[in-house]
Amino acid sequence: MIGERRLLKDLHELFRTLWKKTAAERTDIQYQEGQSAEILSMMGVDLLTVWFTQLQEDNFKVIGVEEAFSFNIPGVSAPLIGSVDLLETDEAGILLITDFKTSSRAYSVGDVDRNQQLTVYQMAMKRNGHAGHEILLKFDCLIKTQKPKFESYWTTRSEVDEIRMERKIRQVWSGINKGVFVPNDTSWKCPGAITESV
Repeated sequence: MIGERRLLKDLHELFRTLWKKTAAERTDIQYQEGQSAEILSMMGVDLLTVWFTQLQEDNFKVIGVEEAFSFNIPGVSAPLIGSVDLLETDEAGILLITDFKTSSRAYSVGDVDRNQQLTVYQMAMKRNGHAGHEILLKFDCLIKTQKPKFESYWTTRSEVDEIRMERKIRQVWSGINKGVFVPNDTSWKCPGAITESV
């Protein structure tokens, strides 16, 4: 946020230190066959190198890192809470919202344009002091292929997108209040989830 650019070797050292500490302290981590803390540490260093060397020089001003938010949707009795990875403004005063991702494959334009997380981030920032800004949304994605890649995916959201998201949130909230929980079959957190009638 103060405009300093770290050296790549410093990032590598910081990552290795934090990774080693975390891997040693966490006995619940299960590695896939053929993987280990050391192998994944090397992969992490490779991904950081790709990100660092392909990161574009710009004149953006960092205004928030892990920027927490909370806002209410009419008809939903609990607030939506979360945090945005990176908030910046460009020279024209446009608000840039970046979410960092890792993926095993490149994203399509449709993946990015339909992403609900980015829609919620735009809604959140408009309700948390940035209502007057034009907003651009971006995924900065490290792609974990055999030769790691880094891609930036830009998108925007319209007022119609926000209205649709609000309706969807209200419908999900209504289902939760009625005890209806639908598994997300596209998430790694719900593999083989089974629903039961209560």
